[in-house]
Amino acid sequence: MEKECTICGKSSSMGGSYYKLISRYNPSTKRRIRPNLQWVIVPANTTNKNFKEFAGKRILACTKCIKSLGKK
Repeated sequence: MEKECTICGKSSSMGGSYYKLISRYNPSTKRRIRPNLQWVIVPANTTNKNFKEFAGKRILACTKCIKSLGKK
């Protein structure tokens, strides 16, 4: 099972680039781009509606959701 953010559902994706060679083919390099997921405990007295169902629980969340958790 691949890890994903419990709140927004962000998960890993594939990314890559093409290199132009002189009169040659364009080889591609592929790599997996993973989100910055961290364990966080959601406060029990949260007022944000996105985090109400996770109040008082320990969840795996991306840093963007952790940042929005701190906002009033």
